[in-house]
Amino acid sequence: MKKFLTLLFAVALAFSLSSVTFAQGDAAKTDDTKKEAKAEKKAAKKKAKKEKKEEKKEEKKKDDMAK
Repeated sequence: MKKFLTLLFAVALAFSLSSVTFAQGDAAKTDDTKKEAKAEKKAAKKKAKKEKKEEKKEEKKKDDMAK
């Protein structure tokens, strides 16, 4: 019985330590994913702003040519 309890305790301890390790790994992936999403969002905003500027320039050129 004493050997069984020792084995059970060892398995429980190993499981609890491994679950903490997996939790930290998931947190790191989540942080990386958030950083990538933020960078993509920032790039999309920058691209949209650039396109809007170009459209304004084209409209201005058309207005100048019409005069």
